[in-house]
Amino acid sequence: MLIGEGPTDEALVARVAGGEKSAFDLLVRRYQHRIVKLVSGYVRNPDDALDVTQDTFVKAYRALANFRGDSAFYTWLYRIAINTAKNYLVTRGRRPKEATVRGADGEPIDVEELQWDTDTPERALLAEEIKSTVLAAIAAMPEDLRLAIVLREIDGLSYEEIAVAMDSPIGTVRSRIFRAREAIDVQLKPLLET
Repeated sequence: MLIGEGPTDEALVARVAGGEKSAFDLLVRRYQHRIVKLVSGYVRNPDDALDVTQDTFVKAYRALANFRGDSAFYTWLYRIAINTAKNYLVTRGRRPKEATVRGADGEPIDVEELQWDTDTPERALLAEEIKSTVLAAIAAMPEDLRLAIVLREIDGLSYEEIAVAMDSPIGTVRSRIFRAREAIDVQLKPLLET
C-alpha cells in the first residue's frame, strides 16, 4: 500500500467510535514505529520503550471517545505518548535523556558519528566544539524549552502541532522556541567569534 492510500485517520476514528475495534489496529500499525521512536527519546531501555508505547495506545483507545478532532489524530496521539513517557519516568525516578537528535526520516542519529566537513584540523575541532556546545545548550534547557525546540527543529512539527502536543497556547510555544534558539545562540556566539 502506498502512503496516502487507505482510510484517513478521521475515518478510522469514526469506525472505532462506531464499534469496529479492528479499525484501531490499523491506527496502531500506522503509527507504532513513530511512537516507539518518540518514546525512545525519553526512555532509554528499548523494552521499557515498547511497554510505554503499548501503554500509549491503550490510553489512546480508552480516550478515543474524547478525541474531538480539533487537531490531527497523530498530534493527539503524540501528546499522549509524551505524557505517558514522562509519567513512566516519574514513577521510575528517572529523568528524560538530554536530547535525541533525529534525521528527516525520524531515525535517531548518533551525534558521535556525524560526519562534519573537516578539511583542516582546525575545522574539525571547531565542528566538534559546535556540536558539543549545541547539545550541551539543549541539555541544559528547562524541559519546556527543550521539548519545544526538539519538536520544532528535530521532529519538524508546526507551531500549531506543538501547541497541541504541549497543551500550551501557540504564543507560548513561539516564545519557548525563541528562548531556546536564543539560549543556543548565546552559547555559540563566543565560539563563532574566535
